[in-house]
Amino acid sequence: MKFPFSNRSFTLIELLVIIGIFIVLIAITIPNFRFFEKELDLNNSAEEIINTLRLAQNKTLASELFSQWGVYFETSTQPHQYTLFQGESFATRATSSDEIHQLPGLIEIYEIDLWGGNEVVFEKVTGFASSTSQFGKISTRVKTDPSKNRIIYIENSGLVGLTIPSALSDQNRVKDSRHVHFDYNRGISTSTEKIILTFTYNASIVTKEIIIADNMKDSQIFWEGDVDVGGEIQKLKIHTHRLNDPLLTTQFCIHRDRRYNNRALKVEISGDAGEDLIQYDATGQTTQGSSIYVSEPIWQ
Repeated sequence: MKFPFSNRSFTLIELLVIIGIFIVLIAITIPNFRFFEKELDLNNSAEEIINTLRLAQNKTLASELFSQWGVYFETSTQPHQYTLFQGESFATRATSSDEIHQLPGLIEIYEIDLWGGNEVVFEKVTGFASSTSQFGKISTRVKTDPSKNRIIYIENSGLVGLTIPSALSDQNRVKDSRHVHFDYNRGISTSTEKIILTFTYNASIVTKEIIIADNMKDSQIFWEGDVDVGGEIQKLKIHTHRLNDPLLTTQFCIHRDRRYNNRALKVEISGDAGEDLIQYDATGQTTQGSSIYVSEPIWQ
């Protein structure tokens, strides 16, 4: 006797089994695919950042458009992004040359450690990064899996990569007054106070006032600029690593490269009238300020 529906029933069961196997395989494969997609986005993002930094360096060395070039990193946008720019700084750049690069939606920049700012600018002739610190870094990661991260290191020699720079020991590395830190144990009113720079040369005095409220970045004081002192341009960067911290107070950081500075300088803050934070002679030697709130400057 024949059972005409037996084969059809058996085939249907087989089909259901096959469909079930496919569903299981897909369920297993999709998470793995997403994992590899995240890893790929993370690796590609790090390589693209490195390539953009190297491009900025090469453009500077080639003196393209007779200018320096740099890269600015921004975390206030979604997705996070970075900009290849033309100029001595992002603030004074030629905006027509901007090249904006956005990170994939799954990737974010979780730390920017670039000497107190958000940008890297390269020096003409040498290709060095415009900093006297040993190196800076940009840290990226997968948003949904912070353990997956890549850190891009930028050495002051201009080298860029994923390899941790071989750190010089704190005792053996050269320290000088180009980069100093000092603590300041008084609350600063950022809305009303000013930093005052007083340059002296021969019998002349030049004063520059920096309004703190107009020079804040990421809740820290940040000012960088040029001052003409008797026909000689003085280049300075002043910022804080801590500001009005209830436990650790304020820490100032001043970059005064002797290649670009040859005038004596006194730095004051208006809320501490009649006293100063630090003094430099024309050769760059430092003296602790007269304020009772300031610590001895430490060369970095």
